[in-house]
Amino acid sequence: MSVTVISLGGSIIAPDSVDIDFLKAFSKELRAYLKEDASRKVILVCGGGAPARIYQQAAKAVAPGIDSSYLDWIGIRATHLNGQLVRTLFADICSDQLVIDPTSKDIEFKGQVLVAGGWKPGFSSDNDAVLLAERFGGKLIINLSNIEKVYTDDPRKNPQAKPIDTISWEDFRKIVGDDWVPGKNTPFDPVASKKAASLGMQVVCSKGTQIQNTMAILRGQPFVGTTIG
Repeated sequence: MSVTVISLGGSIIAPDSVDIDFLKAFSKELRAYLKEDASRKVILVCGGGAPARIYQQAAKAVAPGIDSSYLDWIGIRATHLNGQLVRTLFADICSDQLVIDPTSKDIEFKGQVLVAGGWKPGFSSDNDAVLLAERFGGKLIINLSNIEKVYTDDPRKNPQAKPIDTISWEDFRKIVGDDWVPGKNTPFDPVASKKAASLGMQVVCSKGTQIQNTMAILRGQPFVGTTIG
């Protein structure tokens, strides 16, 4: 059995509204990849996207100074909404219910696809991806978002920022820091990064809308992105 975990960013599932065309195209290509080898399995961990952002902003507007755990829970519920949608897309090859606790003993992973959302406050769904990779022996996490590569700094704020092809966990963690803030926009969650580094996992960050590039990563072919670890 070969397991790969894909952290499917909410920014590509629902950047403003649900991207139906992307989901259809992604499903078609992933199914083709899985059909090539029945031993292949993929875990899709879904982010919150627009629903999380909109409701978190609303919460901060109606309840200024609210505890950050409330914002985390809003983001988590948004991942469940996106996760249930993605699970519906793969219903015929996803036998388990949506995973909302990666430590649950009830997860059997009977199909070729397993779909998960967020778990609890304190980190993003990236950390759930790491926990599920650890549990099911996955060595690679593909982190799909709306950026093509990790940069040395935020390119929107710093025109001198440079794209990175390969980086160690030590150097990557210097970029993202150690603390999690609900709604924080980083290439890979700081908490998840610490855990992945301790487990010696490899994470590839790439642009999720470039579906053929994702398939190249899955097949071990040349790709555009940043390899961490």
